[in-house]
Amino acid sequence: MQTVFDWLTLAAFAGLVVLFLQRSTQDELQDSIWQYAPPAIGCALSNWLGNNGHAAASIAVLAASIAYVFIVLKPFPTKR
Repeated sequence: MQTVFDWLTLAAFAGLVVLFLQRSTQDELQDSIWQYAPPAIGCALSNWLGNNGHAAASIAVLAASIAYVFIVLKPFPTKR
């Protein structure tokens, strides 16, 4: 845990894990486990890019991963 990319990707991944654990305890499943793979892989890729000197690409991949979570997994569903 030496760079800012380590901390940012760890925070994003921890949020993804909390969302998965919270959803896995519900009686009715909202999504399947494979839907969590793209943002998890995005966190790993973002960390690798950031630690290897590609800051702009790292930020873009992390932003895309977070956008995926909000668009596909919908952590804050709207009430109808």
